[in-house]
Amino acid sequence: MTPTTNAKPTKRSDRTHFLYLAVIVAVVAAIVVGLAAPKFAVELKPVGTGFVNLIKMMISPVIFCTIVLGVGSVTKAAKVGRVGGLALGYFLLTSTVALGIGLLVGNLLEPGSGLHLTSALAKSGHAQAAAGAASTTDFLLGIIPTTLVSALTQGQVLQTLLVALLVGFALQGMGAAGAPVLRGVEHLQKLVFRVMSMIMWVAPIGAFGAMAAVVGATGTAALKSLAVIMIGFYVTCVLFVVVVLGLLLRLVAGVNVFALLKYLGREFLLILSTSSSESALPRLISKMEHLGVSRPVVGITVPTGYSFNLDGTAIYLTMASIFISEAMDKPMSIGEQLSLLLFMVIASKGAAGVTGAGLATLAGGLQSHKPALVDGVGLIVGIDRFMSEARALTNFAGNAAATVLIGHWTGELDRERMTAVLAGALPYDESTSAAEHAELPAQAQAPAATTAA
Repeated sequence: MTPTTNAKPTKRSDRTHFLYLAVIVAVVAAIVVGLAAPKFAVELKPVGTGFVNLIKMMISPVIFCTIVLGVGSVTKAAKVGRVGGLALGYFLLTSTVALGIGLLVGNLLEPGSGLHLTSALAKSGHAQAAAGAASTTDFLLGIIPTTLVSALTQGQVLQTLLVALLVGFALQGMGAAGAPVLRGVEHLQKLVFRVMSMIMWVAPIGAFGAMAAVVGATGTAALKSLAVIMIGFYVTCVLFVVVVLGLLLRLVAGVNVFALLKYLGREFLLILSTSSSESALPRLISKMEHLGVSRPVVGITVPTGYSFNLDGTAIYLTMASIFISEAMDKPMSIGEQLSLLLFMVIASKGAAGVTGAGLATLAGGLQSHKPALVDGVGLIVGIDRFMSEARALTNFAGNAAATVLIGHWTGELDRERMTAVLAGALPYDESTSAAEHAELPAQAQAPAATTAA
């Protein structure tokens, strides 16, 4: 028989699905081991600690690359005048609101209270805490690194943040002369994220060790606490989209948030299956233009929002921080929570570059404000996959709402067309390939491609 010449090539499967499946299996196995052999399970704590140490190893490189590229992208956005400035101001405001909501809900739910993990599982944190700054003056002076590169080699998060901001603003001032350096940092970021992806492949092992140790030490209390934070996070994300974004869309642009979400239904299904809002980026650009927002506004707002408007990630970072601090019997004061919020406002920009970068940002925030809590990051690994979909969906909804609002504020929104599209009178032509927009995100998206982190 003659082989068929026009046979379609087999599509390469996404191997990350096997990773997530392995994490789920590892968590289930850890629960069984923790309940059946609690003493043995507690001895598995070093396995989880080893994974957390791998994450900590990547904190400084991830933060440095994302902040430098994030600040560098501001210049490109600012060149388009009020659209870029308005978008960046809006992103900063909504991200801060999302972080604040995460702190509020975290304090109301107190999901980690009652676990009392400090004595059983977090002894190594005391040595880290002892190394903290003794006074406000020492803390402020400690932000300044010995050399420009020592912050990256010594793992000092706030020092890394300072150096990254200085480098980012310096590249802005250099203009076109700084473009080659910026491209070099982009290549470095790809390397860092590739290493991060490699580390995430041992997440099942880390999740097994951390979860088994927690369940072995606390029994079913750990399962109840993890369920509380997971359900609370999903409810918070839904309320943020429906109430906060819904009110903004209704009061400012007169748009029904449910109609907009229905219009983007296929994109939400795509994100749900991949846990990545990046997968729907080209289609969001195409659909926003079809909705009636002008191409320049879409071309500026959407790619920039994919690095600066991460509402779901912001909620996750603060709620996870509260959970860890309470689970380890080291609750943060209001002042510590507010300072952590300010840190996350900056560090969360571009934090969703790859799967696992959100964990690095979470660990970085805890290490900079309360080092004794870093060991608790392992508690989140087991349920991070279940929370990643909510992060990605919320991030995507936030960027869609932002595009409509920025279009309205700048007078670049065809309201009659938008009404017709949302009513179904002008359906989106699925034969319109989003590939025609594929070059736009690649050019405008200087910071990083966004996933659910």
